[in-house]
Amino acid sequence: MNKRGHVLNAALLAIGVGYILEPSGDVPTFEMIATSGMPIVLGALLPDVDTAFGKHRKTLHNLPVLAAAYAWPIVFGTLQYVWIGVLTHYVLDVMGSKRGIALFYPFWDEEFGFPVGVTTSSKYAGVVTVLVTAVELAAVFLIVRYQLPVGNLSETARAAFGA
Repeated sequence: MNKRGHVLNAALLAIGVGYILEPSGDVPTFEMIATSGMPIVLGALLPDVDTAFGKHRKTLHNLPVLAAAYAWPIVFGTLQYVWIGVLTHYVLDVMGSKRGIALFYPFWDEEFGFPVGVTTSSKYAGVVTVLVTAVELAAVFLIVRYQLPVGNLSETARAAFGA
């Protein structure tokens, strides 16, 4: 996908995550959207920095980079939602584009992707982005609903999920 698609994906994801984690639709929902929105967008753009150096869809499109983005807030206490943007960038490139990404680079150069997808310049790229985002949000909902300990959810989210 192109940068526009990654920003669209991240913005829709931030809104969806806000409503999944704080489903009341009032101030806590919008605080969650504001808190997560910019870091998710930054994370969604981060992997494409490798267009300026290295090998695109390899240098910053791999599991070691995702692990570093995930570990960053644990170690430094900042940028809590950036890893979500990085992850969704990968998902969009794997599911939505024809090319895929080199998940195991620098250990293995092979690119992985789904057999379907569109080129970044396709007139259907926006539609594919929205569809992939819907799949991502469904996954987030299921993870929050069935995997997260109830103690990690806010009072509003607990009530919404019947916990």
